[in-house]
Amino acid sequence: MANLECTLPGEELVDTEPRVFTSEAQALGLAKAGINVVSLGNNHAFDAGDEGFRRLIALLDKQNVNWFGAGLTLSDANRPCIMNINGFRIAIIGAVDTSSGTYRFAGPASSGVPPLDCESLCKKIKDLRGYADHIIISPHWGHERFRFPSPEQIKQAHAFIDAGASMVLGHHPHVIQGMELHHEHPILYSLGNFIANHVYWDSGDFLTWNRFERTGCVFLAELDKNGIRGMKQVPVFDNCKIIDIDTTGQGERHLRTANQMLVHAVTLGRYRREAFRVRTLLPIFAQLRWEKLRRLQPSHISKALARFFNK
Repeated sequence: MANLECTLPGEELVDTEPRVFTSEAQALGLAKAGINVVSLGNNHAFDAGDEGFRRLIALLDKQNVNWFGAGLTLSDANRPCIMNINGFRIAIIGAVDTSSGTYRFAGPASSGVPPLDCESLCKKIKDLRGYADHIIISPHWGHERFRFPSPEQIKQAHAFIDAGASMVLGHHPHVIQGMELHHEHPILYSLGNFIANHVYWDSGDFLTWNRFERTGCVFLAELDKNGIRGMKQVPVFDNCKIIDIDTTGQGERHLRTANQMLVHAVTLGRYRREAFRVRTLLPIFAQLRWEKLRRLQPSHISKALARFFNK
């Protein structure tokens, strides 16, 4: 299972940047890579409108890759992915929070992604408990580059487990966030980047990822009808050429640090300090790198000053 945060190109383009596209050849590689279910519940699923989305799901269907978390109507977007594996049934539910910057939520007769509403999700989990042996919640939530979730996310994740979910596997921040156990059920607030390609804007500017941001987490869980028998976090690293299990020890340290950040209570004050680090300090340090300085233009300076004084 993976979060597929892209779409295929189309004539319609969203106004917001960056836009994240894949190619048909890349999309056809999913099944070959052993990925047989993907979440489309993210803020880039409709970067090329309905055309790009329709093209993508057609390619997924062609490979027998299951998908969930988006649709051409709200009913379609809310549909859980049901998989029958070795005699028992797994239901996977996607939802997208407004914190991710999503612009296209599905309506009764319009395409998009399903909004993350905690009360509605808990009801859906309870409704599925008599039908599925395991229910996995896959939320797209939080803020980019934050190293831990918000107090509200923690409250929501606990509610999903209390309602009957087996686990919560989150994404969107593009960095790994910690794993905790709630009543012995795993909650991973963000699995981080698996593929960490450069992200481009029409202006020619592009976003790159540092060593920490290129480290992702693959979560392994062994399930049976009685619960979760075993689980493991595996660090992976994208070095811009190949994605592999991180054997340097650095990935393991990143995972331990992320997990440790959840040991102490995540308060609103602590979360605000993290926001200051990500939104003020990191952009300043990023601009001080030589590869950035040599491409610096007057417009970049004016934008930076405007952002600083508007805080």
